[in-house]
Amino acid sequence: MAKKALIVIDVQQGLFATQPAPFEAAQIIERINALARRARAANTSVLWVQHENDGALRFQSPGWQLDAGLDVHASDVLVRKKTPDAFHGTDLGEVLERLGIDSLAVAGYASEFCVDATVRRAAALGYPVEVVADAHTTHDKAHASAAMIRTHHNATLSNITSFGPKISAVPSDELGFA
Repeated sequence: MAKKALIVIDVQQGLFATQPAPFEAAQIIERINALARRARAANTSVLWVQHENDGALRFQSPGWQLDAGLDVHASDVLVRKKTPDAFHGTDLGEVLERLGIDSLAVAGYASEFCVDATVRRAAALGYPVEVVADAHTTHDKAHASAAMIRTHHNATLSNITSFGPKISAVPSDELGFA
């Protein structure tokens, strides 16, 4: 029987408590909380990934903390990372193996960096991945709006077939955990 995990990437105060905030920041947090509740109700593991650096996301600093609006439970797993790829230099792979996880649902920040890098790496490692199409975000960039970036990554990631495992973009209200 397939065993999925929900991975939420970098929804941290130093990235969300900004002016301007990421695209649809409040809605993203609401969707992630709803996903986490549904995941836990289905005995699905919820993993929170936190980026750290020597600046605003310094380990244990206020900016490094998960966004205050997130519903994080003691049973959830926290993973620290220092690169866009949540597998690189972290214990994420070992955690997934220990939990018996064989597929992933991914949400969070930033669509074009950490979400993209982690989804690609997960597929390369053999995990089918559901990108939660309306629960990842970024900030507007000079070359494209955050909405366009999210739309682009939903289309691009779900069209990658060369890794083998399927990557799909699924709206949050259609994502299943059973």
